[in-house]
Amino acid sequence: MLRFLLLFAALIAQPALAQLPRGNAIRPELVAEGPAHPGGEVEIAILMHTSPGWHGYWLNPGDAGLPMTIQWTLPRGASVGPLRYPVPSKLLVAGIVNYVYERDHAILTRLKVPADASDNLPIRAEARWLACTDQVCVPEKGSFALDLSVGVGRPTANTRFDDWRRALPRPLASTARFEIKGEKVGIAVPLPRNVTIGEPYFFPAEEGPIDYAAPQTFRRVGDTLVVELKHRRGSPQRLTGVLALGDGRGLEIVAVPGAVPPGGSPIGAVGALGFNAVVLAILGALVGGILLNLMPCVFPILALKALHLAKSGGDERAARRDSIAYAGGAIVGTGLLGALLLAIRAGGRSAGWAFQLQDPRTTVILLLLATAITLNLLRIFELPVIGSETRPTGSFGTGALAAFVATPCAGPFLGAALGIALLLPAYGSIAVFAALGFGLALPFVVVAFVPALRRRLPQPGAWMARLQRFLAIPMAATAVGCLWLLYRQAGIAALGVGLTAVAALVLLLAWAGRRQRRGESGGLMALGAALLLSGAAAMLVPQLQQSASRVPLGAGVWSEAAVQRELAAGHPAFVYFTADWCLTCKANEAAAIERESTRAAFARAGVKVLVGDWTNGDPAITRFLESQGRAGAPLYLWYEPGKAKPEELPQILTPGMLSERAARQR
Repeated sequence: MLRFLLLFAALIAQPALAQLPRGNAIRPELVAEGPAHPGGEVEIAILMHTSPGWHGYWLNPGDAGLPMTIQWTLPRGASVGPLRYPVPSKLLVAGIVNYVYERDHAILTRLKVPADASDNLPIRAEARWLACTDQVCVPEKGSFALDLSVGVGRPTANTRFDDWRRALPRPLASTARFEIKGEKVGIAVPLPRNVTIGEPYFFPAEEGPIDYAAPQTFRRVGDTLVVELKHRRGSPQRLTGVLALGDGRGLEIVAVPGAVPPGGSPIGAVGALGFNAVVLAILGALVGGILLNLMPCVFPILALKALHLAKSGGDERAARRDSIAYAGGAIVGTGLLGALLLAIRAGGRSAGWAFQLQDPRTTVILLLLATAITLNLLRIFELPVIGSETRPTGSFGTGALAAFVATPCAGPFLGAALGIALLLPAYGSIAVFAALGFGLALPFVVVAFVPALRRRLPQPGAWMARLQRFLAIPMAATAVGCLWLLYRQAGIAALGVGLTAVAALVLLLAWAGRRQRRGESGGLMALGAALLLSGAAAMLVPQLQQSASRVPLGAGVWSEAAVQRELAAGHPAFVYFTADWCLTCKANEAAAIERESTRAAFARAGVKVLVGDWTNGDPAITRFLESQGRAGAPLYLWYEPGKAKPEELPQILTPGMLSERAARQR
C-alpha cells in the first residue's frame, strides 16, 4: 500500500516538477558486450546513470517505490532473458525501508540472436521507473536503442562487463531451507564456516512474507548460516532473495520448507564471531609479518634493518627511537596499502594483495627505487632516508619502504589472514593490514628494547661499509627482477623505458654523490630530478599486454572447467597460482614444482598440472582466490577424483611433499 501512496503523491507533484528545467534524474543506456553471433547469445546491459542525491529501485523496492518495467521491441526471432540485478542497498527514510541503488549501476540480461541475423540487429525498448530523493519521487520514462553488430569475430575486450558481473549476486549451489514459527521466519543457508561475513542483510525478492522494517539476526551453526526474520503474512512454498555479505558481495538464495537448526553463534557487524574473526586475522597477520622476514623477497628489508641496527650502536635511546619510528612507518605503509586495496574493491574492481605490482607503472617506480638503494649501499651517494645518521624521519620512511617492497610475498599464516581481511568490515580489514606491518617490524623492535640482545650487536666500525657492499647484492637482484617483470608485463618497449630510466638515474645520483663528497649542495635538486624521472618513466611505460597465460612446458592453463574435465577423466590434478612478481612463488617453482624428480613422479601417476598466471591480475583468478579465502598468490591445491574438495598445500613446498601425493595415486 505504501508504494502506491508514494506513486500517487509523486503524480500529484508531477505538474509542479514538470515546470523545472530538468531531464531525467536516472538516465538509461543500452550497452552490448558483442558482437553478436547468429543463433547465439550476447550479454547486454541497461546502464542506469544516476544523478547525485537520487536513487532507483531493486526488483523488490521494499516498503515503498516501484521497480523498473521494460517493453522490448526486438527483431523477429530475437528474445531477451530475465533481468539480473546487482546487489542492492538498504535505505531507511522516515521509518520506511527501501531497497535501492544510489549510484550508477547496470542491470544485465542475455539477448538470443536469431539464426538468420546479419549486419546490424536493431534493439529498442521503452522503460518506466521511479527516481527518488529523500524528499520527493518522480516517475520517469525513457527510450533506449542499440544497433548491435552481427558478425563472426571474437568479442572485443570490455572490462566494464566483468565489473558489472562481479556486482551481481552469485547463485548458491545448494538449496536453502526455511521454517515459519509464529512471528519468526528462519532461513538455513548452506555456507562454509571459513566464509567470514562482514555486515549481512537478507533482501527478500517476494513482497509479503517478510517484515522489511524489523531487525534481522544471523547466527552460524557449523557450515550453515541461519537468518532470522520477522514474519508478516502468508505461508509461501518458496522464499527467494539475495543475502548480502558486505562490500557489495551477495548470494542468490532459493529456500524451500524444511528444518532450521537451533543454537549456534551470533554474527554480524558486532557479533561474537565477527569480533573473533577480527582477532584471529590480526594474530595471523602479526605472525605472518614476523615470518615474512625469513622469506626471500624480503632480503632488501633485511638489508635496511641491518643498517639501522648497526647505526644505532650502543645508544639505547637512539635504538629505541629508531625502532619505534621504523615500526610506525611499516604499520602506516601496510595500512595505507590495505586502505587503497579496499577503496579499489569498493569501486567494483577486482584486486588482491600486491595489486600494485600488476601495473607496469608501479614496477618501473620500484625498479628506480631499488636502483637508488643499491647505489646508496655501494656508497655512490647518501640517500637521506637511509643515510649515515639515525633519525626518526628516516627510520619512518624506511619502514614504509620496507612495507612496500615486502608486498609480493604471502608466507605462512599471511595468505589466510589477508583473505579474511577482505571479508571483514573496513575497521577490521585496516587492523589486519596494520598488524602485518607491526609483525614485519617486531623483530627489530624486540632487539632495540631488549638490552641483552642489543649488547650482542657488533660495535660500529669498518665492517659496516663491507656489509653495505654485500647487502647491495640482493637489492641489485631486486632491480634486475623488476626489469624482467617489466618485460613480462609489457614487452620490449617497457624494458627499453626501464633501462633508459635506470641509466639516467645512475648518472644523476653519481653526480649528486660527487657533490655530497665535496660538501656542496645539490641534494634537493637531485631529489626533484629523480622524482621527475620517475614520473616520466611511469607515463612512458606501455600498459599491460593482454596476452595468453604463460605456463611451463607440459602444464595446462587453469580454469575451473579445466579442473573438472581432468577429474571427470579420472586424473588427479595439481593446481598452483603464481605471479612473476611473487618471489615466494618463483622459489617454490624452482625448488619443488619444476624439478625433474617431481615431473617424473607426476608423469608416472598421471597427475595433470594446471597453472593460474596472476601476473596481470586476471579477474577470474582473483574471484577464485577470494572463494578460497585468499587475497593473493601463491595458492597450491591438490585435487583427487572422487573427493569433493581439494587439499590446500602449505605455502612453502618441498619436492617430497608433491612426490608423496603423486605416489598415492598409483
